[in-house]
Amino acid sequence: MAVYGEKEAPKKESKKEAPKKSMGKMSEKQKADLKKHMEGHKDKMSASEMKSHRMKMMSRMRKGMSIKEAHDDI
Repeated sequence: MAVYGEKEAPKKESKKEAPKKSMGKMSEKQKADLKKHMEGHKDKMSASEMKSHRMKMMSRMRKGMSIKEAHDDI
């Protein structure tokens, strides 16, 4: 512990983190929209790319984004 004159070194204040937005389940409409979206990408991507894209889309859709917003975000 470093001492500056007679006083102790100032302690760092811990920043309070904002509560994360809870991710809910996807609705049936969102699931159907995502399935339709992924069908359009079937011929363009490999299996691992498809899975990665689907997971990214799902995480954004659970936060409330639409298909277009989620796709633009990626």
